[in-house]
Amino acid sequence: MKQRTSFGQHTLAGEYFTSAEIFAQERERIFGRHWLLAGHVAQLPEPGSYFLFELDRESVLLVRDAAGQIHAHHNFCRHRGTRLCTEAHGELKGGLQCSYHAWTYGFDGALRAAPNMQEVHGFDRADHGLKPVALANWRGFLFLNLAEEPVPFDAALPALQGKFEHWRIEELRSVHQTVYEVEANWKLFFHNYSECYHCPNVHPHLNKLTPYRNTENDLDEGPVLGGPMWMSNPEGSMTMHGGRCAAPFADLTDAERGRVFYYTLFPGAFLSFHPDYVLVHRAKALAIDRTQIVCDWYFHPEAIAAPGFDPQPAIDFWDLTNRQDWQLCVDAYKGVSSRAWEPGPYSELESQLAAFDRQYLRALGVEDPASRLRRA
Repeated sequence: MKQRTSFGQHTLAGEYFTSAEIFAQERERIFGRHWLLAGHVAQLPEPGSYFLFELDRESVLLVRDAAGQIHAHHNFCRHRGTRLCTEAHGELKGGLQCSYHAWTYGFDGALRAAPNMQEVHGFDRADHGLKPVALANWRGFLFLNLAEEPVPFDAALPALQGKFEHWRIEELRSVHQTVYEVEANWKLFFHNYSECYHCPNVHPHLNKLTPYRNTENDLDEGPVLGGPMWMSNPEGSMTMHGGRCAAPFADLTDAERGRVFYYTLFPGAFLSFHPDYVLVHRAKALAIDRTQIVCDWYFHPEAIAAPGFDPQPAIDFWDLTNRQDWQLCVDAYKGVSSRAWEPGPYSELESQLAAFDRQYLRALGVEDPASRLRRA
């Protein structure tokens, strides 16, 4: 088993959770430049299907065209900035038309019609298509990058390449979604997800299914962090009854069927691969002290169609666990917001938190983040 270490690091200083100046830097240098998980291809089943991804002042429209290609555009008209789509998702017929002056765009973003603009000298429709947003499709999950010249997806997240193919993620469908809004800083959710040091005390049922020391992280540096945990029952899963809600994914190895794989994707997603389903958390910083978590439970269509299929034990298990964890995040945020707070030392069971903090500080532009996090 790989030796875990926190390199003598302490937690982040309180200012990283409470400073409006640092939060403004995060919005620009982290959320404005890194790849963000927006959704899944299953949300765009037909030509004209669309959904919105919204973060801070940005609204991005993802839409499928008649050829099946998916496009991502900034959700505003190029004339005077009016939002094109105001509903979170829906079906469009033929194109996108601005409600203000009827400028009309194809799903590919090209401006098709601009009434009366032929009277404007030098106006060329080709110069006024929708502003594109960088889009990547990784095994059916759709990622966006708001930067004008983003680092290519494969170069930014190389650890994802070749992983998780046995779960056939691109074929999965969400059977349930829960949206949580929690009064805590977004980084505390990464901290909470990345360790099971707290599990015996807070999640006794979870700890029974996967004892907190039954873990080995295979990714311990960079934007993708995590690894597997061994289940006490190799034929079980993470549910209220400890059994599976569906047959295991057909391509899994025997070793994969007996484990749960937990990974964080900096800066906005947690992926949990079970033998019978995939759980996805998407974290969005709404404010310095408020975070939205969107949680989806994904199953294979064959499992969904099987007689007696019931995902509720998996939904209830993680909803209970989530709510327990979110309360911890709220309580932790109150503590790190105190003027008396001083960073505490990480245990060796919290090596992933130390790695997250290093990645976070690198993203902010801090040189030698490990030394910044060590205390004399």
